[in-house]
Amino acid sequence: MCDNDELAALRKRVEELEAKAKPPEKKPFVPMTDEQWRDEMRALSERRMDFATPPSVVRDWAVLDDATVKGITLRDARAPTGPAGSAIPSSQPMSNVRTGGSPTPGWVDPIPLRPPAGIDLIDRAVNAALPHGPEWGKGKG
Repeated sequence: MCDNDELAALRKRVEELEAKAKPPEKKPFVPMTDEQWRDEMRALSERRMDFATPPSVVRDWAVLDDATVKGITLRDARAPTGPAGSAIPSSQPMSNVRTGGSPTPGWVDPIPLRPPAGIDLIDRAVNAALPHGPEWGKGKG
């Protein structure tokens, strides 16, 4: 009896899984009317216009000369993007805000050339391992 109940339960489970695995049936193609097509395209263009620059801003920018527009856009592009003057300090430093610095930004004093650290230890070890002493190979031969 137990085997028959188990077998029936497994068959039921397999049928459920097969029903889930079937892809949904496709809806039949229904052509749109011209009016429906125009409505859909108008809705798309209105959603796209949400991201457009308003005409009032375009008029305001049109009266400015190119140098002023360029200065404003460069200033805005270089402005810090984080919270300015927040009452709660952030634990993460802002990466694009400069603090203090040198009068010649980007300039670093050159580091003088010198042997790498620890090379004197290697030289002494090599000299000690030479069969003829440290003076060997210096032309005194």
